Amino acid sequence: MLMQSLLFTAGLVALVLGASSLVRGASKLALSFGISPLVVGLTIVAFGTSAPEMAVSTGAVLNGQTDIAVGNVVGSNIFNVLFILGLSALVAPLIVHVQLIRQEVPIMIGSALLLVALGLDGTLSWWEGTLLLLLMVVYTVFLIVQSRRESSANTAEFDAELQPAAAQAWDGKWPAQVALIIAGLALLVLGSDWLVSASVVFAKALGVSDLVIGLTIVAAGTSMPEVATSLMAAFKGERDIAVGNVVGSCTFNILGCLGLSSLASGALGLPLAPSVLTFDLWVMLAALLACLPVFLSGREIARWEGGVFLAYYVAYVAYLILASQQHDALPGFSSVMLSFVVPLTIITFVVALLRDKRVGNDS
Repeated sequence: MLMQSLLFTAGLVALVLGASSLVRGASKLALSFGISPLVVGLTIVAFGTSAPEMAVSTGAVLNGQTDIAVGNVVGSNIFNVLFILGLSALVAPLIVHVQLIRQEVPIMIGSALLLVALGLDGTLSWWEGTLLLLLMVVYTVFLIVQSRRESSANTAEFDAELQPAAAQAWDGKWPAQVALIIAGLALLVLGSDWLVSASVVFAKALGVSDLVIGLTIVAAGTSMPEVATSLMAAFKGERDIAVGNVVGSCTFNILGCLGLSSLASGALGLPLAPSVLTFDLWVMLAALLACLPVFLSGREIARWEGGVFLAYYVAYVAYLILASQQHDALPGFSSVMLSFVVPLTIITFVVALLRDKRVGNDS
């Protein structure tokens, strides 16, 4: 088990380093060819934070571990919203840009609803995967076109964050930038293979399914770039970036990761476990839908709302563990959550939303 733990840790490190190397090399290369920092930020950086999920899910499918592939994406989205946003909001209340409320969150929710609709038959076929990938391309092109109308302030923000490498810098020449891209891709492939292999051993040793491991340990591990990006943005006061990173990552996970995984699964398609269809997929959708009332309440995620998000993530993981072990406490735990905690939370959010709306009207 010690060797598998080391292999899992090495896989995580390789994924994080691989994503960082890929983003650095691709960003510098694109900037060297005169592509604007804004477009680079909206495309390469956004893809980079979702690269570990894509590598792990595709690698899992190729290794025949389809439950890990699906659990990784669904679990990552639940982790992104409930854990990362919750933890970031505890660091500092998160400001929500109006564009996120009007455009990005509806697109994120729409992609989740499409996933639910496509997956109701229990399989994501290759043509459904193609559809998801095409929608990701359309979404990316839409962001690029829209970026041309961005304000000078937003453009300046990306200019400050992303600058072409100086000619004398070690990564200032295109061969070094190409080498970074190749090294990043190699680390992503190697890290995903190590992570999946160790995860399968963990699942067998702990007596839980590949799906549970994918929904929890693997999902949290592949979301480390998002954790680092959002927390750093929250600490630096760039709180709109902290929220935008999570929302964009969730959309790319659904359209890109599951789209590519479905294609990799071939003619048989990517099977969705019954428990995913009846529970986990709906938890993900509920978490994404919860963003709307939370974001609308004063256009920020308050600390108490972040605390609620974190508490729900802990409850979700606890439920998965209890269910996997068929623990005697499971019925009581489920009853308390459904009859007391969930209704109380909904009422609290509705009251907060109505209060903020009334305050806004009075002002």
